Amino acid sequence: MLVVAPLMMMLAAAPAADAVGNGRKAFSTCLASQTKPALDKKLSLGDFQSEIKKACADKETAFRTAIVAQDKADGMSDKDAQSDADDQISEYVDKIVAEYEDYNKPG
Repeated sequence: MLVVAPLMMMLAAAPAADAVGNGRKAFSTCLASQTKPALDKKLSLGDFQSEIKKACADKETAFRTAIVAQDKADGMSDKDAQSDADDQISEYVDKIVAEYEDYNKPG
């Protein structure tokens, strides 16, 4: 029975880990898919930021929810889990915004 308990705990954690991974992939894919259309429209940086926020809001929410759930399952407080989610989401947004800025620089 002692061997089965850790295995069951690992299996129970697997869906949450998959939710974070799937959420991360969906969110980053959504962000990246907004770049070319925004460049084609010649959106300003501020308009691009607004556009990705609107276009990827549902993916961001799913990613945030998965991160918070996983962190709390790992014993993190709600405040710390929310902060971790904020940090992870900001990293992806900051990266795509920086790439957009680079693409938009006069050549």
